[in-house]
Formats: sequence, C-alpha cells, structure tokens
Amino acid sequence: MSARFGKSALWTRRQALAGGSAASLLALGGCSRHPSASPVGVVLTNGISGLVVQELARSMGYLADLAVKRKLLVVSDGSKCVAALVSGASEISVGTGFNQVPAAIANGAGLRIVAGALSLCPLAMFSGKTTIRSVTDLSGKTIGIGPLGAVVHQMTVLLLKKKGVAVDGVLFRNVGSASDIFKAVAAGTVDAGLADVDVFDQQAQYGVHTLSGGLLWKEIPEYTNQATYASEEAIQNDRRNLVGFLAAIAQVYRFISSPDSKVAYQRAWQIVSGKSDSTQALTQWNWIQQNRPYDTDLELSDERINFVQRTNLEFGVQKAVLPVSQIADMSLAQEALRLLNTKTNG
Repeated sequence: MSARFGKSALWTRRQALAGGSAASLLALGGCSRHPSASPVGVVLTNGISGLVVQELARSMGYLADLAVKRKLLVVSDGSKCVAALVSGASEISVGTGFNQVPAAIANGAGLRIVAGALSLCPLAMFSGKTTIRSVTDLSGKTIGIGPLGAVVHQMTVLLLKKKGVAVDGVLFRNVGSASDIFKAVAAGTVDAGLADVDVFDQQAQYGVHTLSGGLLWKEIPEYTNQATYASEEAIQNDRRNLVGFLAAIAQVYRFISSPDSKVAYQRAWQIVSGKSDSTQALTQWNWIQQNRPYDTDLELSDERINFVQRTNLEFGVQKAVLPVSQIADMSLAQEALRLLNTKTNG
C-alpha cells in the first residue's frame, strides 16, 4: 500500500505555514479519473493528525475511487475555518474543533455541522515540575492554554472542575496551540498544560510527565474534540461532491482504525510532518488502535452536539442552546454511507 505515496502528495506542515501567512493553499486534486469534476474546497487546521487523514485519502486512492478532487486550505485555528466557509474560500471543514460553529450560526452564519470526525480528545495534561504529579496539584499553578473560550481552554477548565480544582485559583496563560503548550511545559515557562498524545512515549526525553487524572479521552469522553461542518451554499450547490468527499473520509477513518494501517499511517505522518523519525506517528497510531476515537460511521449524536453547546453557554461563547436541527444536517453523512455501501455491494 505504501507504494501509492508520492513525494509531492501533500505539502509538509512546515511548507504549508511558510511565509507567515495565516492560511496557505495546498493546490491538490484528488487524483480523480474524472477531471471535469470541480474540486471540493476543504479547510482544516494545521494539526498533523488532520493532515495525515487527508494524505491517506489521497495515497490510498479513496478520493480517486469516488471521482473526487479537492483543494486544501490549511489555517491556524478553528475561527479561520469558519471565516473560510463564510467567505466562500472553502466549502467544508473536516476534523476541526467546532465549538465556534453554533455561536457563528446564532450570529447568522450559513453553516451546518454535517458529520462527526474525532470524537475522543487525544490530549493529556503534562508537567515538567517534579512536585506536580496529579491534576489536583494544579491549584495556584500557571497552566498553558490557547485563546480563552476555545477548545483547549474549555477542556482544561472542565478537567479542573471535575478534579475539584478551583478555576479562579489558577493562572491561565495563552501560549498558542497544543504543540506550543507542550514546548512551554518542557521549557518550564508554564507549570502544566494539555498537549497531544504523540509525545506520550517520549516524556523522559523531554523531561515531562503526564499527570494522574489528566488523560482527557478518559476523563471527559463526552466532549467531542472535532467534527465536520460545511457552508449552506456548498450543501445546496455542490452536494454530490461533498457526499463523495465524506465517503472518502469515512474510508480513511475505518482504515486507520484497523491494524492494517500501521505502515501507511507512519508513512503519511512522515510526509506531512517532514520528519524521518516516525516514533511520534507510532505513538499516535497505537492510541488510535486502543481507543477507536474516529467516527467511522460519520454520525455525530444530538447529545454530543448539545454537550458542546452547553459548555459554550457556560463559557459565554453562546447565549442559548440552539435546536440541533438549526445547526446540524446529518443527511450528507447518511448519503455518504449509502454511497459506500453501494460501492461495496456493487
């Protein structure tokens, strides 16, 4: 399977962010056998796991098999995903945090959540301080987060509250993305912070350790980490392409959830990260195998959507919980699954 990979398949994350631009266009088609089809405009954040999914969609031939082409826009955070959809620069955002979507819809944005993605959160609370061993030790400490009200901040607060740590008794410091938080933890500029599991097996190397009670996928499994959402205009005008794209992504989720994906996953990780060492890729792949975090049926339940809405309410991101029918449309996901069943049975 790895023979399908090409060196120019997907820009590395470093290349995507080169030049300091907030968003970098990855001019990729889906290697479709039907070049007349217009590409689906896909926007996602610059996390490696999301880029790996996109690389596998190409390299495993899932996009080509469904006659889907795409162009990727990689941005720095979820708010820029929303902006890309609202402006018409892209049509669908796949595998990104979506707590900002209900609030945007409430303010008049023509968006709909159309599928699940990565329901469990691959983040853990790390610290480089030997005196901090548990989340309960964080009272009075400085914790690295991203923007206030964004996903990492929300999940940090939810974790602290669950463990009985007074939120007003800690100091939050916005240091950026999860990777930036990890660097700050390793450097000792913050006492603790949530970071990705891809460094889970390299804690000693970086002089850090995970905290007892700090594995988010176990402590807050009801918080949905990522979803997929699209513009209403794209749903209306490019539905067929969106359904085909979702079907290809569903195939990726199923593939990487299986033990057969080990070699291909590591190779895709190397391509998008630009690194030859695949230790972190293997750590991430093992976590996927153990926890099955991807929504292989593309469905995102009303309960999960409303949990994010209620959390938004608590943080002042939303003023009211909206009816799910106003913010979500799972019919595209259902059509994508039917398309896959047709191909499988046909």
